Amino acid sequence: MATERLSLRIDAGLKKDLEREARREDRSPSWLAAKAIEATLRNRVEKRAAIRAAIEEAQNGAFISQEAMDDWIDSWDSDAERPPPKPDVRIR
Repeated sequence: MATERLSLRIDAGLKKDLEREARREDRSPSWLAAKAIEATLRNRVEKRAAIRAAIEEAQNGAFISQEAMDDWIDSWDSDAERPPPKPDVRIR
């Protein structure tokens, strides 16, 4: 994969932390910074996908009420733990 140079300004303390962590991993600070940027961008893509999926689900008009969720959560770690609730609120 071709690489390109990127220059950016960061806080002096952050630079020292990056250099220290890079030494611990026996990598260069630029390699570690590139991996952090990759992870951040990947997380943002995954978050947007999850939001899109939630919007699509919401457009179906089926939701789980707060009461049903609370009842389910309250049953956790008990002898009568309930299964996850099913949608009990319909819109449309």
